[in-house]
This record gives sequence, C-alpha cells and structure tokens, in this order.
Amino acid sequence: MGDKDIVSKEIIGQLAAYLAIYLLDLPIDPDFQEAMGTEHQRIEDRRADLVVKLRDRGGDPFLLHIEIQNDNAPQMPVRMMRYLTDVLLAYPEFPVRQYLIYIGAEKLTMPDRFEGLDTHHQYGLIDMRAVDCQYLIKKDTPEALVLAILCDFKDRDPQKVVDYIYTRLRELLGDNTKRLRECIAMLHILSVNRDLKKEIKEAEKMLTQIDMTRIPAYELGMEKGRQEGRQEGLEKGEAMFLARQLSHKFGTLSPVVTQRIDNACSEELVTWGEKMLSARNLDEVFS
Repeated sequence: MGDKDIVSKEIIGQLAAYLAIYLLDLPIDPDFQEAMGTEHQRIEDRRADLVVKLRDRGGDPFLLHIEIQNDNAPQMPVRMMRYLTDVLLAYPEFPVRQYLIYIGAEKLTMPDRFEGLDTHHQYGLIDMRAVDCQYLIKKDTPEALVLAILCDFKDRDPQKVVDYIYTRLRELLGDNTKRLRECIAMLHILSVNRDLKKEIKEAEKMLTQIDMTRIPAYELGMEKGRQEGRQEGLEKGEAMFLARQLSHKFGTLSPVVTQRIDNACSEELVTWGEKMLSARNLDEVFS
C-alpha cells in the first residue's frame, strides 16, 4: 500500500459503517462496528487495510474487508485473494464481504477479479472518481459530506461544491466544534487526492466572512474573539490529526516535533500533511 493510502486508511476506518451504507449499499446496523486485527507475519509485512465486524439488519454478524488504493497496482487481484485467506483463517466463523476502493487521481485500470486456470476470485470494486458527488451530498450527513470530497464533481464549479460542503457541515454540526474539527481535518487530508488545496482555503475564509456578516456591528468585537478561538480550535484538531498520522507512519514522535506541530499555523499543517504523503522520513516532511 502506498504512502497516500496509509494516510487515508485511518479516515476510511472511521467511516467504515457509512461506506457500507452509502457506497456499498449494504443493509447494516449503523450503530455497530468492531475493528478486527488481521496482521500476519510475512517477509513484506503486509496486512489488510481495514477489517471490521458489522451486523446486518437481522442481527447476523459478518466481516467487511476494505482495501484502499491510490494508484493502479497490477498485483492487486492476487493481493485481494491473499487478504481474503488471511481473514478467513483468522475468523473462520464469519462470512466475509470484500471491496477494493480506488481514490486515486488517475483513471482506474485495475480489474475486480482474479482469473486463473482453475481459480476464480471476485470482489467489489468502487471507483470514487466515478461516483457523482451529488449522490453523497444528498444524503446530508457529515460523514457523507466528507466522503463527497473524493467523488466526481462533474461539470460543477469545484469552489461551489467545496463551499457547500463546508457550509453544510457547519450547519449540521452547530456548536459541536470537536466533531467539526474532525470533519475538517478529514477534508484536508482527503482533498489532496483531488488537488483542492486552493478551494479548501477559500471555503474556510468564506465561512469566517459569513459568520461576521450575520451579527450586529456592536457585537463584532466579541465575535472576533470567538472567531479567533474557533480558528485556534480548528488548528488544534488539524495538529492532533497530523501528529497521529506521522506517528503511524514514522513511529513515536519526539517532544521537539510534537511541540513544533502544536505551535504551527493552519497553512503549515496543510503543507506538512501534503509532504508526508511522499516523505521517507520526518526530515523530508519538515524541510
């Protein structure tokens, strides 16, 4: 799995149940989700990206295995077979549903099956580039709005789509600033796959301006303080998310690195997040 896939893995894991409902059209209980370990010692130290136990609406459990790909890997069909055997050997008591989700920028060329002389294996294949963003936007939930950033905007103005996603997240989440910070941090990471850095920055400016124009002039001083506090909260959420991703990729962070992240502004956090996708070490992230 490539570096960008690693960065996106945690996000997809958080949204697994919503992926199952909105994109895979699986009839599940959205309130039940249990992560399952699948690590098996191999020379190349590979493991399945995401395996979660879900329940269908009848209460019967099953395992959902999802692989995330940011590029076209020729050996993916073979890898999907191997991951399936790993999961079945680890949890023989559960049926397994298996999907490959492609979130890359290039055209999808990977097949949805392996065809051998006497062996046939097929799995679900979702190309996020082929999903109309309007489909998820109409679901009108924070999770669906976050996933919509990966989808096809068709002939819509990218800035208008991103502005709507940000505005609607603010409306849906209201004063739940913790959840809003989490969603915006997810948008920052996932939007890298769609080259939307400029649109994301403009959407955040737009939200601040809207908040300021909705209040009387005599309250502007007080609101300015609230806006500064809100921005500080958003940056704190982004910093925590970046630190978690860096430690996942490079190991435990030193106190010096942690302090640098905590003291960074939003633009620095975004820049480091983008560098992390291809960096081989922390020096390349912060250079």
